[in-house]
Amino acid sequence: MRTSLIVAGMLATAVLFASPAEAGNPQRGLEISETCQTCHGKDGNMVLEEDYPKLGGQYYDYLVHALRAYRSGARQHDVMSAFAEDLSDQDIRDLAAWYSRQDGLVPLRIR
Repeated sequence: MRTSLIVAGMLATAVLFASPAEAGNPQRGLEISETCQTCHGKDGNMVLEEDYPKLGGQYYDYLVHALRAYRSGARQHDVMSAFAEDLSDQDIRDLAAWYSRQDGLVPLRIR
């Protein structure tokens, strides 16, 4: 019984401290990001005359949430909604893992 509790505690701790990006495969995210790269660039930091959001370094959870919202129609954008409608949950996790690991977003520091 005690061993079971110790193992259960260790598993719970691992789940609590596991990085969300581990749920996605960043290498596969890079491979399937070809369409994304047209507007956002390979690392998610493309600067064009048009105002495309920078994805590089964005929070994993935010990227997952945004892509799921485009896919479901809860968030509307002609290009992104059409692109996201064919993404699987794993595709979304993989893309989020790729872009969240790139340089870009600098976390806010509260003074």
